[in-house]
Amino acid sequence: MENNTVIKSNQFFKVKSRIIERVCFTLVKLAAFTIIGFLIFMLFYIFKQGLPALSLEFITEMPADEMTKGGIFPALVGTFYLMIGSSLISIPIGVITAVYLTEYAKNPKLVKIIRLGINNLAGVPSVVFGLFGLSLFVVLFDFGTSIIAGSLTLGVLNMPVIIRSTEEALLVVPGSYREASFALGATKWQTIYKIVLPDALPGILTGIMLSLGRAAGETAPIMFTAAAFFTPDLPNSVFSEVMALPYHIYVMATAGTHIQETRHIQYGTAIVLIGLVLMLNMTGVILRYKFKNKHK
Repeated sequence: MENNTVIKSNQFFKVKSRIIERVCFTLVKLAAFTIIGFLIFMLFYIFKQGLPALSLEFITEMPADEMTKGGIFPALVGTFYLMIGSSLISIPIGVITAVYLTEYAKNPKLVKIIRLGINNLAGVPSVVFGLFGLSLFVVLFDFGTSIIAGSLTLGVLNMPVIIRSTEEALLVVPGSYREASFALGATKWQTIYKIVLPDALPGILTGIMLSLGRAAGETAPIMFTAAAFFTPDLPNSVFSEVMALPYHIYVMATAGTHIQETRHIQYGTAIVLIGLVLMLNMTGVILRYKFKNKHK
Protein backbone atom coordinates (compact mmCIF):
# COMPACT_ATOMS: atom_id res chain seq x y z
CA MET A 1 0.00 0.00 0.00
CA GLU A 2 2.78 2.41 0.94
CA ASN A 3 4.71 1.52 -2.24
CA ASN A 4 1.67 2.35 -4.40
CA THR A 5 1.30 5.68 -2.61
CA VAL A 6 4.97 6.51 -3.19
CA ILE A 7 4.71 5.53 -6.87
CA LYS A 8 1.59 7.67 -7.37
CA SER A 9 3.26 10.56 -5.56
CA ASN A 10 6.35 10.33 -7.80
CA GLN A 11 4.17 10.17 -10.92
CA PHE A 12 2.24 13.22 -9.76
CA PHE A 13 5.44 15.23 -9.23
CA LYS A 14 6.79 14.14 -12.62
CA VAL A 15 3.60 15.25 -14.36
CA LYS A 16 3.62 18.50 -12.42
CA SER A 17 7.28 19.14 -13.32
CA ARG A 18 6.60 18.52 -17.00
CA ILE A 19 3.64 20.90 -16.97
CA ILE A 20 5.72 23.62 -15.26
CA GLU A 21 8.56 23.03 -17.72
CA ARG A 22 6.25 23.33 -20.74
CA VAL A 23 4.63 26.48 -19.35
CA CYS A 24 8.07 28.06 -18.74
CA PHE A 25 9.32 27.13 -22.21
CA THR A 26 6.13 28.54 -23.73
CA LEU A 27 6.56 31.83 -21.85
CA VAL A 28 10.22 32.06 -22.93
CA LYS A 29 9.29 31.41 -26.56
CA LEU A 30 6.47 33.95 -26.35
CA ALA A 31 8.85 36.57 -24.95
CA ALA A 32 11.42 35.81 -27.67
CA PHE A 33 8.85 36.05 -30.48
CA THR A 34 7.46 39.27 -28.98
CA ILE A 35 10.91 40.88 -29.01
CA ILE A 36 11.58 39.68 -32.55
CA GLY A 37 8.18 40.97 -33.62
CA PHE A 38 8.85 44.45 -32.20
CA LEU A 39 12.27 44.45 -33.90
CA ILE A 40 10.81 43.49 -37.27
CA PHE A 41 8.05 46.12 -36.93
CA MET A 42 10.57 48.82 -35.97
CA LEU A 43 12.92 47.98 -38.86
CA PHE A 44 9.99 47.80 -41.30
CA TYR A 45 8.76 51.23 -40.23
CA ILE A 46 12.24 52.80 -40.44
CA PHE A 47 12.93 51.31 -43.86
CA LYS A 48 9.49 52.27 -45.15
CA GLN A 49 10.07 55.90 -44.15
CA GLY A 50 13.73 56.10 -45.16
CA LEU A 51 14.04 54.09 -48.38
CA PRO A 52 12.90 57.00 -50.63
CA ALA A 53 15.95 58.97 -49.48
CA LEU A 54 18.52 56.25 -50.12
CA SER A 55 20.74 56.55 -53.17
CA LEU A 56 24.42 56.76 -54.02
CA GLU A 57 24.18 60.55 -54.00
CA PHE A 58 22.64 60.47 -50.52
CA ILE A 59 25.82 58.84 -49.19
CA THR A 60 28.40 60.71 -51.29
CA GLU A 61 27.08 64.29 -51.51
CA MET A 62 27.13 67.27 -49.17
CA PRO A 63 23.88 68.62 -47.65
CA ALA A 64 22.12 71.35 -49.64
CA ASP A 65 19.23 73.84 -49.33
CA GLU A 66 19.34 74.13 -45.53
CA MET A 67 19.89 70.36 -45.32
CA THR A 68 16.52 69.60 -46.92
CA LYS A 69 18.32 68.09 -49.93
CA GLY A 70 21.66 66.56 -50.73
CA GLY A 71 23.44 63.86 -48.79
CA ILE A 72 25.04 62.93 -45.50
CA PHE A 73 28.65 62.48 -46.57
CA PRO A 74 30.11 64.84 -43.89
CA ALA A 75 28.18 63.05 -41.14
CA LEU A 76 29.39 59.66 -42.39
CA VAL A 77 33.02 60.85 -42.53
CA GLY A 78 32.75 62.42 -39.08
CA THR A 79 31.37 59.19 -37.63
CA PHE A 80 34.32 57.24 -39.05
CA TYR A 81 36.78 59.79 -37.63
CA LEU A 82 35.24 59.49 -34.17
CA MET A 83 35.22 55.69 -34.35
CA ILE A 84 38.87 55.55 -35.37
CA GLY A 85 39.92 58.16 -32.80
CA SER A 86 38.10 56.44 -29.94
CA SER A 87 39.53 53.04 -30.89
CA LEU A 88 43.09 54.41 -30.90
CA ILE A 89 42.53 55.45 -27.29
CA SER A 90 40.35 52.70 -25.82
CA ILE A 91 41.83 49.57 -27.44
CA PRO A 92 45.48 49.85 -26.27
CA ILE A 93 44.57 51.02 -22.76
CA GLY A 94 41.73 48.51 -22.43
CA VAL A 95 43.76 45.50 -23.59
CA ILE A 96 46.80 46.44 -21.47
CA THR A 97 44.59 46.91 -18.40
CA ALA A 98 42.95 43.51 -18.93
CA VAL A 99 46.35 41.82 -19.37
CA TYR A 100 47.56 43.40 -16.13
CA LEU A 101 44.47 42.31 -14.18
CA THR A 102 44.55 38.72 -15.42
CA GLU A 103 48.27 38.03 -15.75
CA TYR A 104 50.25 40.36 -13.48
CA ALA A 105 48.11 41.65 -10.62
CA LYS A 106 48.86 39.69 -7.43
CA ASN A 107 46.77 41.51 -4.83
CA PRO A 108 43.23 40.04 -4.92
CA LYS A 109 41.75 42.98 -2.99
CA LEU A 110 43.24 45.50 -5.41
CA VAL A 111 41.99 43.51 -8.41
CA LYS A 112 38.52 43.31 -6.86
CA ILE A 113 38.43 47.07 -6.28
CA ILE A 114 39.60 47.80 -9.85
CA ARG A 115 37.03 45.43 -11.35
CA LEU A 116 34.30 46.96 -9.20
CA GLY A 117 35.28 50.38 -10.51
CA ILE A 118 35.26 49.13 -14.11
CA ASN A 119 31.81 47.56 -13.69
CA ASN A 120 30.46 50.76 -12.15
CA LEU A 121 32.01 52.79 -14.97
CA ALA A 122 30.27 50.57 -17.53
CA GLY A 123 26.92 51.42 -15.92
CA VAL A 124 27.35 55.20 -15.99
CA PRO A 125 24.90 56.90 -18.43
CA SER A 126 26.53 58.14 -21.61
CA VAL A 127 25.34 61.70 -21.00
CA VAL A 128 27.51 61.78 -17.87
CA PHE A 129 30.52 60.88 -20.02
CA GLY A 130 29.54 63.73 -22.29
CA LEU A 131 29.55 66.22 -19.40
CA PHE A 132 32.86 64.74 -18.21
CA GLY A 133 34.37 65.23 -21.67
CA LEU A 134 33.01 68.77 -21.83
CA SER A 135 34.57 69.71 -18.49
CA LEU A 136 37.92 67.97 -19.00
CA PHE A 137 38.76 67.88 -22.69
CA VAL A 138 36.78 70.82 -24.09
CA VAL A 139 37.21 73.34 -21.24
CA LEU A 140 40.17 72.32 -19.05
CA PHE A 141 42.46 71.01 -21.84
CA ASP A 142 41.10 73.70 -24.18
CA PHE A 143 40.58 71.31 -27.10
CA GLY A 144 37.28 72.96 -27.88
CA THR A 145 34.47 71.16 -29.67
CA SER A 146 36.62 68.91 -31.83
CA ILE A 147 37.38 65.42 -33.09
CA ILE A 148 40.04 64.86 -30.44
CA ALA A 149 37.71 65.87 -27.58
CA GLY A 150 34.95 63.61 -28.88
CA SER A 151 37.37 60.73 -29.51
CA LEU A 152 38.80 60.95 -26.00
CA THR A 153 35.31 61.01 -24.51
CA LEU A 154 34.16 58.01 -26.57
CA GLY A 155 37.43 56.25 -25.75
CA VAL A 156 36.75 56.56 -22.02
CA LEU A 157 33.14 55.47 -22.60
CA ASN A 158 34.22 52.30 -24.45
CA MET A 159 37.11 51.35 -22.20
CA PRO A 160 35.06 49.25 -19.72
CA VAL A 161 33.59 47.20 -22.59
CA ILE A 162 37.01 46.37 -24.01
CA ILE A 163 38.52 45.64 -20.58
CA ARG A 164 35.74 43.24 -19.59
CA SER A 165 35.60 41.43 -22.94
CA THR A 166 39.41 41.10 -23.05
CA GLU A 167 39.49 39.83 -19.47
CA GLU A 168 36.88 37.19 -20.22
CA ALA A 169 38.78 36.12 -23.34
CA LEU A 170 42.09 35.85 -21.42
CA LEU A 171 40.55 33.89 -18.55
CA VAL A 172 39.16 31.30 -20.99
CA VAL A 173 42.67 30.45 -22.25
CA PRO A 174 43.63 27.15 -20.53
CA GLY A 175 46.27 27.42 -17.82
CA SER A 176 48.07 24.43 -19.34
CA TYR A 177 49.08 26.64 -22.30
CA ARG A 178 50.93 28.97 -19.94
CA GLU A 179 52.53 26.10 -18.02
CA ALA A 180 53.75 24.46 -21.23
CA SER A 181 55.22 27.74 -22.43
CA PHE A 182 57.04 28.30 -19.13
CA ALA A 183 58.33 24.73 -19.22
CA LEU A 184 59.92 25.43 -22.61
CA GLY A 185 61.80 28.39 -21.14
CA ALA A 186 59.62 31.27 -22.37
CA THR A 187 59.36 34.39 -20.27
CA LYS A 188 56.02 35.64 -18.94
CA TRP A 189 55.77 38.36 -21.58
CA GLN A 190 56.68 35.92 -24.39
CA THR A 191 53.98 33.56 -23.13
CA ILE A 192 51.38 36.35 -23.08
CA TYR A 193 52.39 37.81 -26.45
CA LYS A 194 52.81 34.58 -28.42
CA ILE A 195 50.47 32.13 -26.68
CA VAL A 196 47.79 33.79 -24.56
CA LEU A 197 46.86 36.83 -26.67
CA PRO A 198 46.60 34.94 -30.01
CA ASP A 199 44.34 32.33 -28.39
CA ALA A 200 42.19 35.06 -26.81
CA LEU A 201 42.06 37.15 -30.00
CA PRO A 202 38.54 36.10 -31.13
CA GLY A 203 37.01 37.28 -27.85
CA ILE A 204 39.07 40.47 -27.88
CA LEU A 205 37.96 41.29 -31.43
CA THR A 206 34.33 40.78 -30.47
CA GLY A 207 34.67 43.35 -27.69
CA ILE A 208 36.43 45.78 -30.01
CA MET A 209 33.71 45.53 -32.65
CA LEU A 210 30.99 46.04 -30.03
CA SER A 211 32.79 49.14 -28.79
CA LEU A 212 33.10 50.52 -32.33
CA GLY A 213 29.39 49.99 -32.86
CA ARG A 214 28.66 51.81 -29.63
CA ALA A 215 30.94 54.69 -30.63
CA ALA A 216 29.14 54.99 -33.96
CA GLY A 217 25.69 55.16 -32.34
CA GLU A 218 26.24 57.39 -29.30
CA THR A 219 24.72 60.87 -29.33
CA ALA A 220 25.03 62.31 -25.82
CA PRO A 221 28.86 62.15 -25.47
CA ILE A 222 29.55 63.86 -28.81
CA MET A 223 26.85 66.53 -28.64
CA PHE A 224 28.91 68.26 -25.91
CA THR A 225 32.38 67.55 -27.27
CA ALA A 226 32.60 67.08 -31.03
CA ALA A 227 29.43 67.32 -33.08
CA ALA A 228 28.17 70.29 -35.06
CA PHE A 229 24.74 70.73 -36.63
CA PHE A 230 26.31 71.66 -39.97
CA THR A 231 29.83 72.23 -41.30
CA PRO A 232 30.32 73.44 -44.88
CA ASP A 233 33.64 71.61 -45.25
CA LEU A 234 35.11 68.30 -44.19
CA PRO A 235 37.35 68.43 -41.09
CA ASN A 236 40.99 69.22 -41.81
CA SER A 237 42.51 68.50 -38.38
CA VAL A 238 41.79 66.74 -35.09
CA PHE A 239 40.71 70.10 -33.66
CA SER A 240 37.89 70.54 -36.19
CA GLU A 241 34.21 70.10 -35.44
CA VAL A 242 32.47 67.26 -37.25
CA MET A 243 29.02 66.19 -38.22
CA ALA A 244 28.06 62.69 -37.05
CA LEU A 245 25.23 60.35 -37.99
CA PRO A 246 23.52 59.98 -34.57
CA TYR A 247 23.70 63.70 -33.78
CA HIS A 248 22.54 64.50 -37.31
CA ILE A 249 19.42 62.38 -36.76
CA TYR A 250 18.79 63.90 -33.32
CA VAL A 251 19.07 67.51 -34.45
CA MET A 252 17.07 67.11 -37.65
CA ALA A 253 14.27 65.31 -35.80
CA THR A 254 14.05 67.71 -32.84
CA ALA A 255 15.60 71.09 -33.54
CA GLY A 256 15.76 71.46 -37.30
CA THR A 257 13.97 74.23 -39.18
CA HIS A 258 12.33 71.80 -41.63
CA ILE A 259 11.48 68.79 -39.48
CA GLN A 260 8.56 67.52 -41.54
CA GLU A 261 10.20 68.19 -44.90
CA THR A 262 13.32 66.26 -43.91
CA ARG A 263 11.55 63.27 -42.36
CA HIS A 264 12.73 60.93 -45.14
CA ILE A 265 16.31 62.16 -44.66
CA GLN A 266 16.12 61.46 -40.92
CA TYR A 267 15.00 57.87 -41.50
CA GLY A 268 17.43 57.44 -44.38
CA THR A 269 20.27 58.48 -42.08
CA ALA A 270 18.97 56.02 -39.48
CA ILE A 271 19.11 53.21 -42.07
CA VAL A 272 22.73 54.08 -42.90
CA LEU A 273 23.62 54.09 -39.19
CA ILE A 274 21.89 50.74 -38.61
CA GLY A 275 23.72 49.32 -41.63
CA LEU A 276 27.05 50.60 -40.33
CA VAL A 277 26.55 49.08 -36.87
CA LEU A 278 25.32 45.82 -38.40
CA MET A 279 28.36 45.71 -40.66
CA LEU A 280 30.68 46.16 -37.67
CA ASN A 281 28.93 43.41 -35.73
CA MET A 282 29.05 41.03 -38.70
CA THR A 283 32.74 41.81 -39.17
CA GLY A 284 33.31 40.91 -35.53
CA VAL A 285 31.46 37.59 -35.98
CA ILE A 286 33.44 36.74 -39.12
CA LEU A 287 36.80 37.62 -37.56
CA ARG A 288 35.93 35.66 -34.42
CA TYR A 289 35.02 32.60 -36.46
CA LYS A 290 38.13 32.94 -38.62
CA PHE A 291 40.62 33.27 -35.78
CA LYS A 292 38.84 30.67 -33.67
CA ASN A 293 39.23 28.09 -36.44
CA LYS A 294 42.81 29.18 -37.05
CA HIS A 295 43.88 28.46 -33.47
CA LYS A 296 42.03 25.17 -33.09
